[in-house]
Amino acid sequence: MDPRHRDRIAFVRVCSGRFERGMRVVNERTGRTLAMAHAHEVFGRERSLVDEAFPGDVVGVVGAQDVRVGDTLYLDEPACFPAIPTLAPEYFVFARNRDVTRYKQFRRGLEQLDEEGVVHVLRREGSGDPTPVLAGVGRLQFDVAVSRLEQEFGATVALEEAPWSVARRTLASDIPAIRGVSGAEVLVRADGTHLAVFRSEFVLALLERDHPDVTLDRLLTR
Repeated sequence: MDPRHRDRIAFVRVCSGRFERGMRVVNERTGRTLAMAHAHEVFGRERSLVDEAFPGDVVGVVGAQDVRVGDTLYLDEPACFPAIPTLAPEYFVFARNRDVTRYKQFRRGLEQLDEEGVVHVLRREGSGDPTPVLAGVGRLQFDVAVSRLEQEFGATVALEEAPWSVARRTLASDIPAIRGVSGAEVLVRADGTHLAVFRSEFVLALLERDHPDVTLDRLLTR
């Protein structure tokens, strides 16, 4: 929001109780305490300090580095909302850094886009290929990712089509069975989620037929 200062804002909806600027809440996912000292109301590129808010209001919290999409923040009594479901991606591309001198910016940019949920950033664990894979429900997500990497991080990116079009969430214990099928692979997210990907629905059907005990969930949760 301010090119001169790379701050981050987590937008939080007040679900119950009363929000007061400066209060210290707990992130249910991490167990860490977060001081909500810099809370803003945001309109376009303008922001103003918020002293209090009530259920239904949305507050922008500056410097909330550990807050992720779907996290529950609470005061005093522990609370936790169900995880936000997301559709399984259908498009996959390899993301290649075109400027070796900007590798740190490239890596840091991908980490932030993944945390924000702009795209899924996946890696082929154990394959020896460090090239990250971007996954999305639509191709527009890739355009947004490339634009932000260039404008915000100064990283020039080249995208190359990947051969997969179907994805399911799976378990680490099912990797050998999945990789034993031609046209199938297992990719891993930074949070440890394993994603089985397939060249087509036909390849997925073959795996389901030959290995009915393999976990293949349709929805991913953050």
